[in-house]
Amino acid sequence: MNAIELVAVTAGYGPYRALAEASLSVADAEVVALVGPNGAGKSTVARVCSGLVVPSSGRLLVGGKDLTGAPPWRIARAQVASVPEGRGVFARLSVAENLELSFGRWLGPAAVPSALEATFERFPMLAGRRRQAAGTLSGGQQRLLSLAKVLGDSPRVVVADELSLGLSPAAADDIYEQLGALQRAGTALLVIEQQTDRVFELADRAVVLDRGSVAFSGSPAGASAVVRGILGVTEGPHLPDRRVGT
Repeated sequence: MNAIELVAVTAGYGPYRALAEASLSVADAEVVALVGPNGAGKSTVARVCSGLVVPSSGRLLVGGKDLTGAPPWRIARAQVASVPEGRGVFARLSVAENLELSFGRWLGPAAVPSALEATFERFPMLAGRRRQAAGTLSGGQQRLLSLAKVLGDSPRVVVADELSLGLSPAAADDIYEQLGALQRAGTALLVIEQQTDRVFELADRAVVLDRGSVAFSGSPAGASAVVRGILGVTEGPHLPDRRVGT
């Protein structure tokens, strides 16, 4: 069964159409890389998956259930965890307070202590900084915290948008180590990235977006060739900017 699926989704912002009848799916325990140039519609896919953008046409299915137009809280309750682009933390709250707020919202107060203990065991770096203000963490540490915040509920699918953007190689390694652990635990992953070499190593399958439409769905090697054909480049792990939207 598909953990999450977009069926012929058209979506945008006011008069701007970011997606045009785009269809893609992530099966249970599958890792799908979503790649393409800036402006292809990748972040809009993430926002549709989380309920932040409602399609003007098409459907969002979670575990086969139609959740098109459902509010974000309902999609989250269906075990879809979204890690948005950016750092996604409350800067003035401590690491522990960020986690407690997230876990309490979805798990209830009684489950917070055990979820917190499990998270600190999984993320030793965060455990050592539990009382530190989140805004004083490094960029990589803040990204790890934003990922840790959504894992307390053991999600069925994680939608991760540009988690390694702007990070040092060591910090990006930490992020991908955690994504790999999720993969091994059977969580479905939709990973949106510009740094294709890392995500293609992790992915079972890749989807290429171009100007809001799916240009390719298949092997990571095939996706790499398609993307470079779109952009007119021949080598390198990063996709150049072509800013026409989001």
